[in-house]
Amino acid sequence: MKQYYAIKAKHPGALLLFRVGDFYETFSEDAIRTSKILGIVLTQRKNGAATSIELAGFPHHSLDVYLPKLVRAGERVAICDQLEDPKATKTIVKRGVTELI
Repeated sequence: MKQYYAIKAKHPGALLLFRVGDFYETFSEDAIRTSKILGIVLTQRKNGAATSIELAGFPHHSLDVYLPKLVRAGERVAICDQLEDPKATKTIVKRGVTELI
């Protein structure tokens, strides 16, 4: 989540679609807005020992379906992709915003 928050801080006015494996995930307020706009499930993820955070996500191969809906709803969207192969690293996968719409 540290990596997510660092990238989100650079794009505070945009919904951050954060690539995690085969999914784009959104968290916190972004997740609430995304779930309402797209009509997808809003759930929670454990974030530390005592807290949880809102989560909404969709498969990465569905980006062409969901991205236009977010843009039509007036949202600015930052797409954050994995910049390296997860199998090639033993640490946290490097990620970065590859597109801002």
